[in-house]
Amino acid sequence: MTSRERFLAACACQPLDRPPVWIMRQAGRYLPEYRALKAKSSFLEMVRTPELAAEVTLQPLRRFALDAAIIFSDILVIPEAMGQGYKFRDAGGIEMDFRLDTRAQLDRLDPVGVPFHLEYVGKALARVKAELKGEKALLGFGGSPWTLATYMVEGGSSDDYLRIKQLFYTDRPFFDALMNKLTAALIEYFKLQIASGADAIQLFDSWGGIIAGPDYEAASLRWMRDIIAALPKDFPVILYAKGASSQLTDMAFSGARVLGVDWTVDLGVTRRLVPANIALQGNLDPVLMNTTPEIVRTEVTRLLETMRGSPGHIFNLGHGIMPQAKIECMETLVETVTSWK
Repeated sequence: MTSRERFLAACACQPLDRPPVWIMRQAGRYLPEYRALKAKSSFLEMVRTPELAAEVTLQPLRRFALDAAIIFSDILVIPEAMGQGYKFRDAGGIEMDFRLDTRAQLDRLDPVGVPFHLEYVGKALARVKAELKGEKALLGFGGSPWTLATYMVEGGSSDDYLRIKQLFYTDRPFFDALMNKLTAALIEYFKLQIASGADAIQLFDSWGGIIAGPDYEAASLRWMRDIIAALPKDFPVILYAKGASSQLTDMAFSGARVLGVDWTVDLGVTRRLVPANIALQGNLDPVLMNTTPEIVRTEVTRLLETMRGSPGHIFNLGHGIMPQAKIECMETLVETVTSWK
């Protein structure tokens, strides 16, 4: 069984001798080869250049026996393609070119041309697909409408998400109009990724956890459900909502084949709560990758034993790998998973 077959079998909750493994944000600053490339090109240049994006995507697979690659890109390419660009603040965080707060600004956002503007992502996916030769799975991804809207309405990264929450509660027509545009753009974007070779799509609801529980459906989940319903039937979609573990039961009926779970919940308990035909991804605490190989081996083994006998498990961190992660810890994680029986 190839790594690609193993990954797709796990998405379908088929029994396997071990779970497939990949890591969210698996390319990045913890790798010296990434830092060397970053010294020559900015992050946005790497995202927008298919050759560079493909190279960064493949770097972790040359070091580690991972079962899947995730394309190197950024969730904010969607608002950028619609007409609201972004950059990185010198002090850290995201800054959008403008704060979305008027109907005139909203009317100018155009989801129709998104596939044309993001053709470079499709080209990067196609390059990686050719390099993988069908042996490993290839993932595309995007941010949820709610998560993208937080950056667009707040004007960038936020500490309190005051503006997006106020918009949701006080001007639902404006909010829904924005979400309709984002949903339409993401559907076309994901179709582009699938046509370019993606074997699965991960939908990141990174800020889903900031919504009051009773409002999660209206603010976020209904829009993700519409996206998944518009994609090819039974295509593997991984839905990850950070900090929204109380919504996992509802997310299990979103149409997603896999639910990503953050590190704050017991994966074994989650397995008992979620329908058996829904696969789970996760959920090692990313901070452990900054400790020692011995600690990583112990905690990875503990998590594997928690899921023993449960089909449909994809091993991953509970969130993205940190820049401070140690390569020897990553090596230990992958070796522990791939040798586990």
